[in-house]
Amino acid sequence: MHNDDDVEKWTPQLIPLLKSGQIKHIGISNHTLPEIKRVQAILGAAGFKLDAVQNHLSLLDRTSEQAGILAYCHQQAITFFAYMVLEQGALTGKYDVDHPFPADSARGKVYNPQLPELTTLIQQLKAVGAKHDLSVAQTAMAWALSKGTLPIIGVTKVHQVTEAAQVAVTNLSAAEVATLEAAAAKTTANTIGFWKQDMRETGK
Repeated sequence: MHNDDDVEKWTPQLIPLLKSGQIKHIGISNHTLPEIKRVQAILGAAGFKLDAVQNHLSLLDRTSEQAGILAYCHQQAITFFAYMVLEQGALTGKYDVDHPFPADSARGKVYNPQLPELTTLIQQLKAVGAKHDLSVAQTAMAWALSKGTLPIIGVTKVHQVTEAAQVAVTNLSAAEVATLEAAAAKTTANTIGFWKQDMRETGK
């Protein structure tokens, strides 16, 4: 359920489908913590539970973590699917100030102005990844896994599946995670899309 405009309206409509067996699991996307808890309450009153949350999560957007959503999901055994883990390529090492996104592309308009201050973060991703034989992109994915999430990644080639499998068996140390997060915290990058809520604005 992507639409978070009115959980009071949409959530109850899922219950008859659960009761009939037409659907077996409920997932929601781009919901704040209060909305997630309300969905859980509505489903719980009918004898069901929320199974998955899909929100933006990356080194550049940790608002779902900062808002307590990750912690709540772990407590409630709700799978958290992290999307935009690689920030549409900005955290792959492929793009930098000398190799920007196409200027007239949507990604270029969002990320090109921010590439200069991502330099240190990319360097840290390279350094940490080198210790595990991982690329920059793989290291960004490994960070998401370290948070107890399942990163959603786009794959179009067999080697990308193999690389994802390598990430799945990699464990970053607490110190490595802290190093990456410290580098990310020094940027002022804002990658919250216009269509999304800031998950920290829990009053909405």
